Amino acid sequence: MSRIAARRHCSTVPLLAAASLLALTGCAVQPSPEIRPETFEDPDLGTVSVYEVSSGASLTPTPDATAQSVWDLFVDVVTATEIDEMVVEYDTGDAPDSDTLAYVTPVGEDNSTWAFAANLAFANDEDLLRATIVHEYGHLISLSSDELEDDASTCDTLDLSEGCAHEDAAIYAFHLDFWDSYGDDAPDADNDDPDLAYDFFLAHEDAFVSDYAATNVTEDFAESFMTFVLEDEPAGASPVADKLAFFWEREGEPERRDRIRSALGMD
Repeated sequence: MSRIAARRHCSTVPLLAAASLLALTGCAVQPSPEIRPETFEDPDLGTVSVYEVSSGASLTPTPDATAQSVWDLFVDVVTATEIDEMVVEYDTGDAPDSDTLAYVTPVGEDNSTWAFAANLAFANDEDLLRATIVHEYGHLISLSSDELEDDASTCDTLDLSEGCAHEDAAIYAFHLDFWDSYGDDAPDADNDDPDLAYDFFLAHEDAFVSDYAATNVTEDFAESFMTFVLEDEPAGASPVADKLAFFWEREGEPERRDRIRSALGMD
């Protein structure tokens, strides 16, 4: 869905011109009004403020301290370079009674640009916020336009609501390794029914890092990626260890893990 707000434009009278105007007319110069973000109503996050992401991962308009601190953590995890390539919008709500901590969603007609949304009610829970942002980064790297074809007429790999996975996509390899063998017994790739997910988790509890990971293959990828980044490499053999080994053995992922952990002060 597209949630990007229209760009706000503002103009101000240069300081010298304003001073001249005051001298000539005797009129007081009014201060520029505060630029406030556009808003929309979200079923999970309530009234959401919208910030435009510009070059260098800068935000317009300037957010308050809480929203900025969450954004700064997001930049640490994802990097300003990757944000410049794919994230064009930052949305914030404050809904303490919501189960939604954050999400990413495509902006526009393909997966080349994204919005990141955060529930500021949980901004003070540093461990939870850090895990949530790493989870959302897992979605960005697995569902981007480099990984999926958004307008494929047919799909012979993995068909997701965001598009059809390329043959060499990480999410497709993950699906083949860990979900394909379940067949029709598994929740489908776009499942969002928590009861169905929990029943599936109970039937295969040793194969998932969390009950939420059993929701569908994309959530399993993101939860497993988060665990790979934030926890130590498993020492023994288990279905979960095999899932985490997927990331340890995939080219570039151990280096990505090291970078994130360094940015978070974990190493």
